[in-house]
Amino acid sequence: MKKIITLAAWGLLAAAVPVSAQTVYDAAKIANKDLNGTARFVGMGGAMGALGGDISTIGTNPAGIGIYRSNDAMISFSFSSYGTESNYMGSKINSDKTRASFDNAGFVLSSKIGNATALRYVNFGFNYHKAKSFYKNMSMGGNLGAYSQTFQMAEQARGIESWGSHPYNDDNVGWLSILGYDSWLISNLTTDNTGMPYKDEDGNQIKNSDGTPLYEMPGFYYGMYENGDATFRSEERGGIEQYDFNVSFNINDRVYLGLTIGAYAIDYNKYTFYDENYTGDYAGQGYNLTSWNRIQGSGFDFKFGAIVRPFEYSPLRIGLAVHTPTFYSLDYKTSALVQADVRNEVSGNIEQYDIYTPDMINGDMIRQFRLQTPWTYNVSLGYTIGNSWALGAEYEYEDYSSMKFKNPDDGFSDLFEYENSTTPMMKGVSTIRLGAEYKVIPQFALRAGYNYSTAIFNNDAYKDLPLNSIQTDTDFANTKALSNYTLGIGYRGSMFYADLAYKFSSYKENFYPFVEMEREVENGVEYRVLQGTPAVTKVKNTRSQVLLTLGLRF
Repeated sequence: MKKIITLAAWGLLAAAVPVSAQTVYDAAKIANKDLNGTARFVGMGGAMGALGGDISTIGTNPAGIGIYRSNDAMISFSFSSYGTESNYMGSKINSDKTRASFDNAGFVLSSKIGNATALRYVNFGFNYHKAKSFYKNMSMGGNLGAYSQTFQMAEQARGIESWGSHPYNDDNVGWLSILGYDSWLISNLTTDNTGMPYKDEDGNQIKNSDGTPLYEMPGFYYGMYENGDATFRSEERGGIEQYDFNVSFNINDRVYLGLTIGAYAIDYNKYTFYDENYTGDYAGQGYNLTSWNRIQGSGFDFKFGAIVRPFEYSPLRIGLAVHTPTFYSLDYKTSALVQADVRNEVSGNIEQYDIYTPDMINGDMIRQFRLQTPWTYNVSLGYTIGNSWALGAEYEYEDYSSMKFKNPDDGFSDLFEYENSTTPMMKGVSTIRLGAEYKVIPQFALRAGYNYSTAIFNNDAYKDLPLNSIQTDTDFANTKALSNYTLGIGYRGSMFYADLAYKFSSYKENFYPFVEMEREVENGVEYRVLQGTPAVTKVKNTRSQVLLTLGLRF
């Protein structure tokens, strides 16, 4: 089987002093944003960075607010239909949901300086919008073949000879391992007459139900069985709220400059339920693992933008923008429940085990960390034809592999060497936006757009949980390219305006409920390597969204 050497040596695990709580998959969800905003902006595929004159450009090219020559106030609502279809070895499951949301509100105050000075306008803007919706349901199921999540539990436990009195609070113990051990999903007992005799409190060697003496193998564990039937489902909720504050300038009606300070509030919730059941000689045995995870916090960034009309008598506009990383301070909160039915080696009976982590630590486990997202670079073109056509095009680039996990107190990265060593599993993402608007008459306009983003993850990326991770949701999905198709219509009166847009989003992903890892030694250095995964679950995700924007210009 092909083995992929992990990007960090085993020696780095010793440096990861704090309990590990987050992975690059969490980071990618936080850094990635939706195409959202006003109905006009969405209807044109977001390709308005050089055209400007729409409040949503405050978050892409801040100079777009400098185009305004009047005050503006608006509000937006939307209704979305989410669809997810999973296909695991021919077994298809559909998950569909709908929801309404309040997406956008903002205003622009435009101050005219004069016609005789180079500085014509100074504008101020504020905009709130839902930058990211995490809303998603996912289900899959089928036979696992030669794999089991308990094998991953056993690998995480390998090397642990003593669990101590408080393993759930031990920075060197991963929660998958201790949950598996406490519920007897993993064991270091054997009848092979190897290791140490397994003894009771009186020093007598314990025998199994067949009368064979049992032995312990300190530091070596094995899981349950192959060919288990798995069931997985997850629910993700929450979003990222973005608050943008802008100042922009109009110089000679040919150069526009803008600065936006962005503030972010994130609330991400994930619930997962994973179940394995066995048949044949192992009928009646199985378990389920439920995980509850939440990431909350805030962040900020700065965005700088410019729009230039290089030729005085040409409507061509060129836009440039740079966004600093978003600097997040975040809390990760988690808890887990294992319910297992496992055959007792000594009695030969199937016994039940319920292990709930809040009972072990008196509540949820909370870990703090900082996250620095990628820099963003944006170049755009805008062109108008008479008073009828407006055309826009944009290119944007973000290098996701440059993201960094940092210490919660001092902002350095020394406590997160292992996590930062896995960021090369991500790559640079290019986004292309195209949009057009045609005014049938001065009051009515038709719009269309297209928005395309390349994949974030390399094809061979996987969720590499450190051995001391408190994460118990082992699933991950490598998303493919994202496409947004948009249509819109708008009305402009003397003061009041209304816009309606439709957006259809579609992307595929390869989903895996867990990975199987092993350790190997090469030239005296111990590495973790990826041994394999269950068969891929092919997932199709869609979202249909209708947006309505109502506003006043005065």
